[in-house]
Amino acid sequence: MKTVPGPSDRVVVVGAGFAGLAAALHLAGRGREVTVVERENWPGGRAGRLDVDGYRLDTGPTVLTMPDIIDETFAAVGETSSARMELLDVDPAYHAQFADGSSIDVHSGADRMAAAIEEFAGAKQAAGYRELRDWLTRLYQIEFDGFIARNFDSPLSLLNPQLAKLAAIGGFRNWDAMVKRHITDPRLRRVFTFQSLYAGVAPRQALAVYAVIAYMDTVSGVLFPRGGMRALPDALAAAATDAGVQFHYGATVTGLECTGGRAAAVHTDQDQRLACDAVVLTSELPQTYTLLGREPRRVGSLRPAPSAVVIHIGSPGQQSANRPLAHHNIVFGAAWEETFTDIIRDGRLMRDPSLLVTRPTASDPSLAPAGHDLFYILAPAPNLTRGVVDWSRIGDAYADQLLDVVAARLVPGLREDAKVLHVVNPVDWARQGMVAGTPFALAHTFAQTGPFRPANTVRGIDNAVLAGSSTVPGVGVPTALISGRLAADRITGIVKKSKQSSITKAGLS
Repeated sequence: MKTVPGPSDRVVVVGAGFAGLAAALHLAGRGREVTVVERENWPGGRAGRLDVDGYRLDTGPTVLTMPDIIDETFAAVGETSSARMELLDVDPAYHAQFADGSSIDVHSGADRMAAAIEEFAGAKQAAGYRELRDWLTRLYQIEFDGFIARNFDSPLSLLNPQLAKLAAIGGFRNWDAMVKRHITDPRLRRVFTFQSLYAGVAPRQALAVYAVIAYMDTVSGVLFPRGGMRALPDALAAAATDAGVQFHYGATVTGLECTGGRAAAVHTDQDQRLACDAVVLTSELPQTYTLLGREPRRVGSLRPAPSAVVIHIGSPGQQSANRPLAHHNIVFGAAWEETFTDIIRDGRLMRDPSLLVTRPTASDPSLAPAGHDLFYILAPAPNLTRGVVDWSRIGDAYADQLLDVVAARLVPGLREDAKVLHVVNPVDWARQGMVAGTPFALAHTFAQTGPFRPANTVRGIDNAVLAGSSTVPGVGVPTALISGRLAADRITGIVKKSKQSSITKAGLS
């Protein structure tokens, strides 16, 4: 594995998102002097925050999985996640609501989920679920170390023993087809393939290797930090501070000072010159390339993922007709198959919306005023490169339409007392510097995965390393944390966990 040549004692990390925080913690745990520069006044990056009228909004990701990766990040400096924050189990992981009026709770526990499926669709589908669960688990075990959690120096890095194993279990076949081998009920198949929307590829076109996202959601389990998603970056930053990492908030990086093919210092708009032996850049890709003064050599253009419209709603305590509303709810429209055609191919709004409706107050009522609920409605949408939508003209009307859909299908009476707290559409994401107005970065096509994704090394600047959603391994909270660790590995070389723990305990961080 290629690493940064020369000294690497002082490292500046640009950005305090999940990737930057993970890089800082791993580097500090390995004895480096680390400084983090963040343009906002708080950590989190895309995991943003906004407080409105007593409601505490998470303006970024709301689904949290893979607690072992979170634990590994804290362990880099000898810490534990449980000592810094409280992670609540979300059960059910999702409540899935279908256009025909049927619904099912999605559990991460095998027996509970099999029982729910048997009641929903019969014993044959329940048996198929157990087979699918075993296949997803094998897929994850093969894929994680060999592909997700490793650095690639070239496409030849793919030629490892795991590749043959991955091919043998169908990893390079079609995602939807592999799920259909085990589960034939079309409603249930959606539960195990809708995650392809995050990857920016329709299930019928996505490689089965991306079904690892379904493993994270439906097998590993879903969590939620008490205090909201912001509690995780706050806890990571606190652990980093105690490990000696210096943070400069409210400071925007304006340039890199390079000498002889190396970054010698980072300059900010606060007239700071931060000398460094290496730099980790986690900024949005356009800003990163501007700072570097170059773009990578690449055949073909990059393909951004689809975007989303997000609506935050405050409301008096809500329940559906027969049961309290779950934390995460997926509302599938009747035209599910056409959703991918609408958004990805045609660049238009969904003809029959399918939505993620999150109610974080189901797990933590303190996120809203007493007696009130907080809702987060996410509607997939075309990005600005593909889309032909005039958001300045239809943005408000579309938000109203989505509220009508949620009220009709999931939360009766929502429109009566709902208060719109915040709305974000692709134009708003673009104003935050996100490529093509999408918070999901680059689509996970085969040509943008593993060694074919923008690399985390930089041609012509030996001591600059990238991290974040647009480089390896990709989009999502767990993968962003892994990205930070991969960046640290580029600077220090791979450090075994036991060795890193002893470095931390020796007080060198």
